[in-house]
Formats: sequence, structure tokens, C-alpha cells
Amino acid sequence: MTRLMTRAARSCAAAALLCLTASLQSTAGDRPGVSPWGPNDEIGSLNMMTEESRGEALRRAAGGKVYDLGVDLFVGMPDCCSAAFGDPAYQFWMTHVPARRAGERVAHSSDALSMNTHTGTHLDMLSHFGLHGRIWNGVSADTALNAHGWAKSGAEKVPPIVARGVMIDLAGARNLRHLPASYAVTVDDLKAALARQGTTLSPGDVVLLRTGLMTLWPDRAKLQLFNQAGLGLEAARWLVEDQKVMLLGADNFGLESFPSRDPQNFAPVHTYLLAEKGVPFLELLWLEELARERVYEFLFVAAPLKLRGATGAPVRPLAIPLRTRG
Repeated sequence: MTRLMTRAARSCAAAALLCLTASLQSTAGDRPGVSPWGPNDEIGSLNMMTEESRGEALRRAAGGKVYDLGVDLFVGMPDCCSAAFGDPAYQFWMTHVPARRAGERVAHSSDALSMNTHTGTHLDMLSHFGLHGRIWNGVSADTALNAHGWAKSGAEKVPPIVARGVMIDLAGARNLRHLPASYAVTVDDLKAALARQGTTLSPGDVVLLRTGLMTLWPDRAKLQLFNQAGLGLEAARWLVEDQKVMLLGADNFGLESFPSRDPQNFAPVHTYLLAEKGVPFLELLWLEELARERVYEFLFVAAPLKLRGATGAPVRPLAIPLRTRG
């Protein structure tokens, strides 16, 4: 059993290396970004958070209403990674159940689970995608990756995230239940939705995009895992380079639209954000309550599981409405 597990771990590491070196090259001949926070940086844009910025967001929290932005994990749930790459799907089983023996007073139950780290609501860390065999800050897979994960930019490096959050309701702005399949969100779409909401962005924001896909959850057939609406590359550039956002997220399986328009890169927004710009992001968010109650600005709080060396981690994000400035 141990040898089988070791071989499986080595296969996973080899697959990660293959993804890094073979499939993620764009026509621009791009390279991973060099961090402005120095050669030892492993968290990229999350460095924008400070005690002062967290304090400012916390001080503006209004009342006790809390929105849960995570989805339930359950056996049979839709999962893009298992469908696309053969990664382990979510499994859950009981390891101990009450024996109900005569005279037994204390009942004991426990359980276990198995899944890939990009299951359900989760954070994609900077080690998840790279270019030409390297991830953010020029870290090489040859020296920083083994069967036990990444020595750099693993999920355990992510600090608790506390910041101003903004939800951009792209489907609502167009009076749609959800955006059309494979639609790539543009800069104009973002600007129009923000104007309709009366919301502005600020440097260091957490920006969450609602495509409306979760109105179809959890119907696997209707969700169309490989034909989803999502963020286009130019819109991603506008958010990161012009608006200086810290963290992105969406209510779909891969943040960006699929299939890719780039024949040499199956996930160009992933490589742009994670490898070139050092911007992590969240996937499979539950934004329906925020949209229904038109809560567009909030205190965003999240703490991904500290999975050492992992390229992603489950997370249960929370949103608390903010008081208006005045």
C-alpha cells in the first residue's frame, strides 16, 4: 500500500511538471513575474494587506448579518478537476459508528474524507499554474517541487484574509439568470455592472464576480463544466493593473471563460494572474444571497486550510455588510 501511495504521489508531481512545462505557453512568450516584494515573496498580491487595511475594513462592519459564501461538500458533487484531469473526486465515509452493544453508554462516531484540493469553494494559490517550468517569482519546479508538494507558495503560506470586498453582479446587470455559455467578460461589462450598482473599486479590494452559474447548482448537466462564462483576459488586466485589486473570485469552476480562445494556452487568465502577476483567486463561490439582497460592498474574511505545499485549499469565505462612508 505504501509503495502504491508513493507511486501515486510521484505521478501527481510528474503531472504538475508536465502542466508547467508543456501546456502553458502563450504566443506572447511570457515569463513568470518577479515580485516587487522581494526574492523571498511567496504570496504575491496578498502582501497588499496590512494591519491598517484590515483595521479599516473591520471598523466599517455593520451589524451582525453574515453571508456564507461557501458551498456544501458532498459525495457526487460537480467537480471540474476530477472530470478534466482525473483527480480524485470528493469521497466521504464513516470510519466508526456506534456499536450499540449491551451496556455501552458512550456512542462514538468518526469519519474520513478524500478529495483533490480544488474541490468546492477553494483558493487557487500561486503554485497552481506556471509558465515554462516556473511559477511566480521565478521559482523552478525542478528545485521546489516534489511528491509532497511545493516548497514555495504552498497554501500554508496564505495569511488570514481580511479586506474590503466588492461583488460585481454581471448577470444581474444584464437582467439574466446567468451569462451565456463560454461568454468572456469584458472591461465594458465590468464598468457597466459597477455603474449600475453605484460601486467603485479601490486598491487592495477583494473582487468577486457573479456570472449566475450557481443558479444551476448542483445540476451537473446544466452547469456545462467545460463551457462556462467567466473573466476574459483583458478584463483581468484591467482589474489587476488599473484597479490594483488584491484578490479575485467567481461563482464558477475556473474564474475565466472556457474553452480558451488561445490555442497555445488552455487557461490564459490562470497563467496571467498566478504566474505573471502573483494574484491568487477563489473559485466556486456562493454569491446568490448577496445578489438577492443587493449587497455589493462588504467586509470579506477568509482563511484557507493550511495544507503544506498544496496548490489550493478549501475555504469558507464570509461577507459582512459595511457601513457607508460618511
